[in-house]
Amino acid sequence: MAAVTTVRDVLYHYTFARGLYERLIGDCDCHPQVARNVVALLLWFDQGTNKVISHLPSMSTTALGHLLNEASCVIHCLRMRNLPGPPTPLLSALCQDSNMDDSRFFAFNQGRIARGVADLLDGVCTLIFDDRLYHLLRRYQTGLVGRNQELEAPYERVVVTVPEDCRSMFVTFSKGQPVERDDIFSYFRESMFCINSLTLA
Repeated sequence: MAAVTTVRDVLYHYTFARGLYERLIGDCDCHPQVARNVVALLLWFDQGTNKVISHLPSMSTTALGHLLNEASCVIHCLRMRNLPGPPTPLLSALCQDSNMDDSRFFAFNQGRIARGVADLLDGVCTLIFDDRLYHLLRRYQTGLVGRNQELEAPYERVVVTVPEDCRSMFVTFSKGQPVERDDIFSYFRESMFCINSLTLA
């Protein structure tokens, strides 16, 4: 029988990520949402053979600020269409990936990186950024509380299904410029949107 991964196991496994999140907020005066996105991006890079996050506890606050700026620029680039990637010398060195020095790297991998970061934010990051769970974990580690059902619960990624009405978009086009159905599908798919249906009025 395979071992069950508990919430506590996940919190232990991502201790470095939680520490980075707290440093970004405390040492770099970073907004929590920006810190979450940056940590999720760095976790995505960690999925390969490198261990980016494990290098960061010993990093100076100044260097961490530079990494924060690089990662924030990458996140901005991922949200835009056909935007060349920013220079990322520190991130590239941490990931030991010279391909990241190419300005086309992030544009070429935009969809893959954005989906991976989104999956992390919807998955393990819901635990990593949960202040209450980390407070419970710290109390458990110090012996202030005994066994805790919430920490010992099996970790199950919750897939959030957004109702179709909340995923709809109304788009208008100027008169005189005919737009083909296929062009609309292509445009939004390139921009990382998933289109289930399209109604032309």
